[in-house]
Amino acid sequence: MGSWNNCKKNVVPFAAIAAVECSIVATTTLYKAAHAKGLHYFVFFTYSYILASLVLLFLSFVFPRRRLPPFKLSVLNKIILLSVIGLLAMMSGYKGIEYSSPALASSISTLAPAFTFILALLFRMESLDLRSSTTQAKIIGTIASISGALVAVLCKGPTILSSQSPKVSYHSLGTSQANWAIGGLLQAIAQLLSAASHILQAHILIMYPAELYVAVMHSLGLTIIAIPVSFMVENQLSAWTLKPDIKLAIVMYAGLFGKAFILAIYSFCLPLKGPLYISIFKPLSIIIATAASFILLGDDLHLGSVVGGMILLLGFYAVLWGKAKEQETKNCGSESLGASIEAKIPLLRSHIEEKCVE
Repeated sequence: MGSWNNCKKNVVPFAAIAAVECSIVATTTLYKAAHAKGLHYFVFFTYSYILASLVLLFLSFVFPRRRLPPFKLSVLNKIILLSVIGLLAMMSGYKGIEYSSPALASSISTLAPAFTFILALLFRMESLDLRSSTTQAKIIGTIASISGALVAVLCKGPTILSSQSPKVSYHSLGTSQANWAIGGLLQAIAQLLSAASHILQAHILIMYPAELYVAVMHSLGLTIIAIPVSFMVENQLSAWTLKPDIKLAIVMYAGLFGKAFILAIYSFCLPLKGPLYISIFKPLSIIIATAASFILLGDDLHLGSVVGGMILLLGFYAVLWGKAKEQETKNCGSESLGASIEAKIPLLRSHIEEKCVE
């Protein structure tokens, strides 16, 4: 029983969030290929969220809860806010991919631990003790992550490896130095909004601990808000017509594995591990995205992406080390407190027995 609980609390969340990162990279890479075929990003994420909402609704009927916590208006307001933040993050993220590449998007995504740590400090979900080695490691890691992101964005650098795959044309946006910087800035904004959404979603799950239903409401909220916004921006009906080709296949993949899967996993893992734990997995996507862009999309490998990614990884592991040491200290403190209480209980019982004898 103990081994299963340990597996549920540690191994399952680790594997699930690692799978989420693979899914995110696959979705962003496929989206860039679909965009090259003429798929507009508003059409892409609107259709994908409609499909994700249908899948999550179906799962909520297949796996119903016997008792649901009371639903309050404050929970609904926070879910609406969460949906708005999520939509803005999606718009910034995918527009950033159009201007740059999935590899750069993955490099910038490692800013997520830094942004999450800063927001967690502001909302008192993390402690700040400057004399503590764990706090120092997290601060240094945060600074290193931001520095690495700036290197990847501002210093694209020379090409160190050219792909032999056919180059994918990226419409008129291109990959000039200016567009590269704009794409990186949009990706950074997307990661800041994503970190804010993780903090807010963790708070919602404390107020309303029904993970699957929160995922359903989150997806429905995103869909309801996205539909009118998307039609205002993309009002050509021809853009909304999807034929049975690669664009339709990518939308279906994104809805099933890029949206429904991710929303469900985040809803289940946030209460177990917290927002910072989820965000520290972002650097895993660098290797996957760089390889996918190089092999599948024909993107060249640039020195700036490599150097920036290495600095980002160092910052990531510094934050990870600080978080692990902090958790280790808390566990030791809990064990010491438990041992102290257990030691005092026999003494208390002896004292009570002596009183009874008297």
